[in-house]
Amino acid sequence: MSESLDQATATMVKNLEEKTGQTLDQMVAHARATGPKKHKELISYLKAEYGLTYGYANLIALHALDPAGAPPATEDSLVAEQYAGEKAAMRPVYDAVIAAVEAFGDDVEISPKRTYVSLRRKKQFAIVQATIKTRVDLGINLKNVAPQGRLEASGSFNSMVSHRVRLEQPSQVDGELVEWLKAAYDSA
Repeated sequence: MSESLDQATATMVKNLEEKTGQTLDQMVAHARATGPKKHKELISYLKAEYGLTYGYANLIALHALDPAGAPPATEDSLVAEQYAGEKAAMRPVYDAVIAAVEAFGDDVEISPKRTYVSLRRKKQFAIVQATIKTRVDLGINLKNVAPQGRLEASGSFNSMVSHRVRLEQPSQVDGELVEWLKAAYDSA
């Protein structure tokens, strides 16, 4: 029984490539990067996106959502996942923040996590998080600075930072924001 199941799967994998022009690995990578993270939703997405039948979509979904079969996350893939799908339009905001902090010195450590990117020197001085499809939240650790204007108290956003700035456009990474980041960097 197992041998015939393996043969059937191998045939499906071969037919998938003929049908879509992509290998199973390519389809799985795409599904992981852009598709929903729940099995049923991912199947619906794959069927709609590629015109696949349930069987092919299920095959891809099973591989895409299997943590044991997932390739190890890299820094690039973690950031790509954060700014995939609906949040893709927010990537230029993230890039503007990173460009600003990289100018502070060679000791800036950019450390992507699953849902945010930690900015560190000796300790964390800020975090960047694609919160919703129209906004990136920048959390900053500033000592003895009262929240004012767009520099809000972090509140329930994240307990690892003292302040939050809501960013919707790369142009909002301006001189004032860079000064706050530089102050946090200098005290880290």
